[in-house]
Amino acid sequence: MKPSRRAGAVVAVITAVLVAGCGASSPVPQPSSSSLSSPVPSSSASTPASASPQPGGPPTAVPVEPGAGALPQTRAFPSTHTAVFRDAMQDLWLAVTTGNARLALPAFFPRAAYQKLKAIYDPGADWDDRLWYDFTLDVGAAHRTVDPDAQLVRVIVASDDAAWVYPGVCANSIGYWHVDGARVVYRQHGQERSFGIASLISWRGVWYVVHFGAVLRSAVTGIVDDPEIGPGLAGPAGGC
Repeated sequence: MKPSRRAGAVVAVITAVLVAGCGASSPVPQPSSSSLSSPVPSSSASTPASASPQPGGPPTAVPVEPGAGALPQTRAFPSTHTAVFRDAMQDLWLAVTTGNARLALPAFFPRAAYQKLKAIYDPGADWDDRLWYDFTLDVGAAHRTVDPDAQLVRVIVASDDAAWVYPGVCANSIGYWHVDGARVVYRQHGQERSFGIASLISWRGVWYVVHFGAVLRSAVTGIVDDPEIGPGLAGPAGGC
C-alpha cells in the first residue's frame, strides 16, 4: 500500500454523481522550445466545487475512442473540469458497482499509448498480463466492498501534487504527467465513504487510471486502495 496520506494537500474536487508506476517524482518542467505545448497546470483545478447530482439513467459505458493512444503525446496538463474526465469516472464507478472491469476501459490507460510509452520488451504483453489483469482484480475487490446501489459523490485529485515524469525514468521513453492517490468519494447507507486510485497518468492532456488498487503487490489478488469513512486525503506526491 502507499505511504500515509499527506495532510493539508491542496486538492481539486470534481463534481459528480456518477464521478500510471515507480520511483520518485520529477520536477515540473520549464517551458521550452519543444513542439509540445508547455505544461501549465490550471489554477482552477485547486478550487473546490460543490457536488450537484445529475439525473440517473441506465448503466451505459462510454465507448472506447477508436484509435485511443495512437496520436502522439503532448505536455498538456490534464483538466479534471471536463466532460471527458467526468465520463471516465462514471465508467470507472459503473465497473465497480457491476463488477465488470471492461466497462471502465475508457478510463484505463490505452494499450496503444502504453506501447509507445514503455521502453521495455513487449509492452503490449505487459499491459495485458500485468496492468489490465491487476486492474480487473482490483475492480473485483472494490465491487465486494461497495454496495451496488451506492452513489458516487465526487472524485478528488491532488492536482498541485502532479509531476511531469521525464523520458528515461521508470523505463519510459515518453514523458507524462503523474499523480498519486486520487479519492473516489461515495455515499452508502447515508454515510460518506471513499477509496483511492493508486495512480493516474496522462496521455494528450487526459488523466487515465494506470494502477487502481496498488502500484505494486506481493500477491496476485485484488486490492482496494486505502478505504476510509469520509473523503480521506488525496496524495501523497511522488511515484511515476
